[in-house]
Formats: sequence, C-alpha cells, structure tokens
Amino acid sequence: MIRFLIVFFSIYSFLHAFVYSRVKVLLPVKWPVHLLLILFMAIMVFAPVGTRLLEKGDHYILARASALLGYGWLGFLFYSFWGFLLIGAAGILCKLGNLIAGSSLPTFTGSTAAACVLAAAFVINVYGYFEARSIQVERIVVKTDKLPMGADRLRIAQISDVHLGLIVREESMADILGKVEAENPDIIVSTGDLVDGDMERMEGLAALFARLRPRLGKYAITGNHEVYAGLAESLQAERAFGFTVLSGEVKTVDNILNIVGVDDPATGLAEDEKAILEKAQNGLFTLFLKHRPDPADESLGLFDLQLSGHTHYGQLFPFRYISEFVYPLQNGPYYLSKGSILYTSRGSGTWGPPIRVLAPPEVTIFDVVRK
Repeated sequence: MIRFLIVFFSIYSFLHAFVYSRVKVLLPVKWPVHLLLILFMAIMVFAPVGTRLLEKGDHYILARASALLGYGWLGFLFYSFWGFLLIGAAGILCKLGNLIAGSSLPTFTGSTAAACVLAAAFVINVYGYFEARSIQVERIVVKTDKLPMGADRLRIAQISDVHLGLIVREESMADILGKVEAENPDIIVSTGDLVDGDMERMEGLAALFARLRPRLGKYAITGNHEVYAGLAESLQAERAFGFTVLSGEVKTVDNILNIVGVDDPATGLAEDEKAILEKAQNGLFTLFLKHRPDPADESLGLFDLQLSGHTHYGQLFPFRYISEFVYPLQNGPYYLSKGSILYTSRGSGTWGPPIRVLAPPEVTIFDVVRK
C-alpha cells in the first residue's frame, strides 16, 4: 500500500504541475491568484485519500463533498493534461516545420490555446457524465452440449464494478437493476467491486435487490474494492442484498450447472484456482466467476465460461491503452483454447470520476443454449 501511495502521489502531483505550467498564462501576473490555484491543486492531490479517511472516520457529509469535488476534478485534470500534451506535441512539430520550411504555422501557445484546452476538457467531462448513465445491454449466446435434458436455455445476467459508495448510489443501482429485471434472467452474478463504501447510509439498496428473485439465485465474488471498503462489512452488505458469496467454492445449482467463484488477490487469501475448478468436473456447464480477466493456462478446459471485470475498459479514453499492458483481455468475449470462453465486462458503474468516455457501462446477458 505504501508503494502504491508513493506512485499515486508522484504521478498525480506531476499531472497537476504540468497543467499548472500551461494554465498560468491565463492568470494575472500578481502572485496571490497563483498561490490560490497552487493551494487548491495541492488539496486536490490529497483529496482521493482524504475522502477515504473522512469516510472511515464517519464524517459522511464531508466525505461525500470531498468525493464529488475531488473525483470530478480528477476527470477534468485528466483531459486537460492530455489536451495540453497533444497541443504541445503539435506545437513542436509546427515549430520544426517553420524552421525547416520557413512557414508560419501556429505553435499553439498562449492564452487562447490554453483556454481552448480547458473548454474541451470541460465538454468531454459533460459528455462523459451522460455516457456513464447510458447503460447498454450486451447479449452473448454460448452454445454447449453440457446442459441436462429439459434445460434448453439458461439466461445469466452479469453486473460488475458498480462501485456503490459515495458517488454511485441508489439511483444508479436502480437503473442497473431495472435493465437486469427486464431480461428475466435465471441467474444474476456480480463479478466484484459491487461495494466500494459504507452501505449503512443507503438503506434502500436491500429493497432494490429484493425485487430481483431469479429462479436459480444470485451469486457474487469479491473484487479488490470490497477489500478497500472493509471486507467484512462488504460481504455483510452483499449477503443482505441476497447474494451467495462464493469464496474458493463450487456450487452445483439444481443439477443444471456449476458456479465456481474465487476471491480477488487483494483479500490475501491464497487459492489454488486449478484445484478448485477440478472439483467441478461432473459433466455440467461450469460458470467461473473471477474478478480479474487473467485466465490461468492450467485452468483452461476446466471452465466453460469465465466472467470477469476490473478493467472498466479504461473508463476514460485513452486509458484503455495503458490498462491493456496489464490486462490485454479487457473488453468482450475471448474464445480461448480447450473450449473455454472469457467475457470481460466494461463494468456497470464508475470508479473515481463519475464519467465514462468511449467505454459505456453495461449489463451483460448470456443465453447458454443447447447445441
């Protein structure tokens, strides 16, 4: 955790310093305004950690205000940074062109260019706010010969990475569950990061989840943010929502299919994924719930369909190209060897900035049908 905080504060401080160096052309020459902006940016650097500490200390109103301001600013800063980076690169190329060809191309410096970047960042964030609330229903058909006689179709609904907490609240959850309810699934699964904060402040959640009663049940696994929010409290909340939480377990449901769930590595619980999956080799369709989309080679062939999340498909374009280095299988179905399929959800909510850009949230519906 200490290493993570050092890296986080280093990178986030650099982003602030870089953006400040570009926006100061818009400020008066006198220093008081500069100092105020520097002070505000310094507070924003520590806002994400401060928000968590305020929530842990039961200062709910302050924590929510800090989350809305700090994470909203993070999204604006992110796109301001990329904007200044792009026009800076364009300016360098134009300067080279002017030197070589004697042309008079614009170099994108000065107050007008800075104002345009900030305006573009604002517009992108407004767009991202609405995209984050435009939940898409993705549909996948999986054909198998492992369904028993009489079970010709099995419908599974997946939600993932909702991040219920200070920003994603009952209203967002109601929209997500409304999409699920309309599909009338046989099973509902949550593939981690459902909880990311204090659930005692959202008494209406249990009633929302109680409306959904799929005939074969609701199942969940842990993600890394259940650990950050407090593992015991997160599990208690998910069970109150009606989920059976699978922790390195195999559940055979009505002799129709196996559901296997493993914990996220953030829990610190050592699990032998291959050994757990081997317990499910009874000829039935095996659904494997694993938060991170990193299928182990030795597990291939031991599951039919792995459902994962975690990456949010980057959430803020072009961040997907960075997360791709760690999790290359980060969006949609992947047909692996030995008959195994991985589906990585883009996620149903948001983490950090309450926006999504070119990575719309989703509820995923799987129709498992007899070949």
